[in-house]
Amino acid sequence: MTAAATLEHDLRQIVHGDHRDPFRVLGMHRVSFAGDIRLVVRAFIPEAQAVDLVHADTGETWAMERVDGAGFFEHVLPAGVAAFPYRLRVTTAEGSVTEAADAYAFPSSVTDIDLYLIGEGTHLQLYRVLGAHPCEMQGVAGVRFAVWAPGARRVSVVGAFCRWDGRRFPMRLHPGAGVWEIFLPGLDAGAVYKYEIKAGDGSVFLKADPLAFQAELRPATASVVADLSTYEWQDADWMHEHHDVRRPDRPMTVYEVHIGSWRRAGDDGATPLGYREIADPLADYVAEMGFTHVELLPVMEHPYDPSWGYQVTGYFAPTARFGTPADFKFLVDHLHRRGIGVILDWVPAHFPKDAFALRRFDGTPLYEHADPRLGEHPDWGTMIFNFGRNEVRNFLIANALFWLQEYHVDGLRVDAVASMLYLDYSRQPGQWVPNRYGGRENLEAIDFIQKLNATVRERVPGALMIAEESTSWPGVTQAPHLGGLGFHLKWNMGWMNDFLRFIQEQPIHRKYHFNLLTFSLMYAFSERFVLPFSHDEVVHGKGSMVNKMPGDDWQKFANLRLALAFMWTHPGKKLLFMGIEIGQWREWSEERSLDWHLLGEGPLHIGMQRFVRDLNAVYHAAEPLWALDFAPEGFEWIDFHDVEQSVLSFVRRSARPGDEVLVVFNFTPVPRLQYRVGVPATGFYRELLNSDAEAYGGSNLGNQGGAATEPVPAQGREHSVCLTLPPLGVLLLRRDPPAEDGGGG
Repeated sequence: MTAAATLEHDLRQIVHGDHRDPFRVLGMHRVSFAGDIRLVVRAFIPEAQAVDLVHADTGETWAMERVDGAGFFEHVLPAGVAAFPYRLRVTTAEGSVTEAADAYAFPSSVTDIDLYLIGEGTHLQLYRVLGAHPCEMQGVAGVRFAVWAPGARRVSVVGAFCRWDGRRFPMRLHPGAGVWEIFLPGLDAGAVYKYEIKAGDGSVFLKADPLAFQAELRPATASVVADLSTYEWQDADWMHEHHDVRRPDRPMTVYEVHIGSWRRAGDDGATPLGYREIADPLADYVAEMGFTHVELLPVMEHPYDPSWGYQVTGYFAPTARFGTPADFKFLVDHLHRRGIGVILDWVPAHFPKDAFALRRFDGTPLYEHADPRLGEHPDWGTMIFNFGRNEVRNFLIANALFWLQEYHVDGLRVDAVASMLYLDYSRQPGQWVPNRYGGRENLEAIDFIQKLNATVRERVPGALMIAEESTSWPGVTQAPHLGGLGFHLKWNMGWMNDFLRFIQEQPIHRKYHFNLLTFSLMYAFSERFVLPFSHDEVVHGKGSMVNKMPGDDWQKFANLRLALAFMWTHPGKKLLFMGIEIGQWREWSEERSLDWHLLGEGPLHIGMQRFVRDLNAVYHAAEPLWALDFAPEGFEWIDFHDVEQSVLSFVRRSARPGDEVLVVFNFTPVPRLQYRVGVPATGFYRELLNSDAEAYGGSNLGNQGGAATEPVPAQGREHSVCLTLPPLGVLLLRRDPPAEDGGGG
């Protein structure tokens, strides 16, 4: 093929958006003209009426020749002219004139080591290479774009800056890695863009950037260029001094929050608070209530409000519903400065089928398995990540590090871990593919989880990885090098289900179900557990937490106080969903604010809120309630046999000898007078908390501050205290230390 024919072929491919290597044609090149080596500059600008070549240093200008009616321009420079920096001055048919550097004049922004690590699946800062990044190249400001799409025939960056014409800015392909990239001079943060992809079968479609740092507000679906480097953090004290949140001997009570419905603004309560607007009231409230952390339902971009963020389309972008990336950084920063940790829900188990997002990203099943028996969730109508693919594992592990490092979050709660672990999860026989050994375990997902948690432990050693894992999978919180999954904590779903079954029984029947109370202590120290009353328990027709309780209104609230006290005194860290602490009657909905007005409508709601606040205060002050959460030495039964009276008692301990809290529950509305409880040591047992106090909406039946031990044997112990047990009440008592003990807790 002659040079002229080759150029004609290239020109036709450029015009039709089919060229695999546009950088070989467009831009400045040395070519042979009648035996002379000369410089030629070519540009394809469909909207241009005329294009001038401008020397960036001298201002010398040459009119470029239109060599094709579709908008292909060319200028051959005189022999002997050396390469120089240049700009293109474009005049459109409408008469507008713009001048900018040529995208095809810049070298690759992706290094060989980047490409190697991406292919290997070990590029832990993937988000610094792929995505859209404002920067300077060769002294020219612009945005560099890069995306992984190995199955594409052509990928272009499109937006209003090119009239959404995919022929305008086709990207450079690095074939071995399947990475496409380009630098677009003149763009800046705020530019709206997508990738136009021509698939192998010739189909053309638009996709949002999988690594975009910002997205348009739904229902729009494009990506937005964002500069994450401009925010100035103020949380250095927290990050350097108070940031080791995964220590087992620290108190931990987590307040689970959905940003869009915690509190709303406006007379009609229809406007959710943004990241900056919610920062101060949320921090004030959480601090006043005594919680150590907030856990946010997923803030990653998602198109469908009722998914609450669990169907993610923008894994690297905080949702635009509540503000910008800088606004979300402000929220995290503000909470840290108030001494409050931040945990994010994170969803690596599945992603939605929305056409603009990850599914069949380059026309092939890129992020998901091709086989629907491996690649689709039948219940949720979503796609499953291909955990066996290097680049997919890299995408997810880098994403976890991104939130922990770039946004300073203190931990990730990993959603739906059980669905990742089992190939037959929610599938019937014949609907799943066994692993290579014939088993149901998803070996690729297990390997991914172990690599994820090992990487986080190494790279962000203070961060917390929490599993929502609903089965009895062994070693969830054991270190990966010991064969475990490597999480730091696991939600105790068994405890939650058993206890809710128990507490919803009518008190007269509870004596038949005491096994539901006690069974959790058979395995309480097999993992490092979090005890959750989460959003999942107050949605989809399950009713609010207070409405699960039996009896009249007074009994419902007394039972709820019992339930929360049982969680706070049981071994394990704590998580409570917003609204439970005020006894909200209505089931939670993402469409409205919590019913804060209830706090002004009677003593039960304000009493419940006061109880949770005081429960947290007692919890923090009493080291036995948290110091040995994960060790059997921290717990001892006093009596779990008194099923006829439905009374349960136990002791929580710290590592200091004699530092104990006695906990006694009465799960019936019948007061128990002169009830004798055996104690481990003599002295005066001072009342730390009585859930029946009048301040909480109770009947104010109690023990006038505590009780002294008597040499009367009970429950196999030589000494005991004689107590009045209030109806549907719990007592927390702590022995006054002798003077030589020097106090405790």
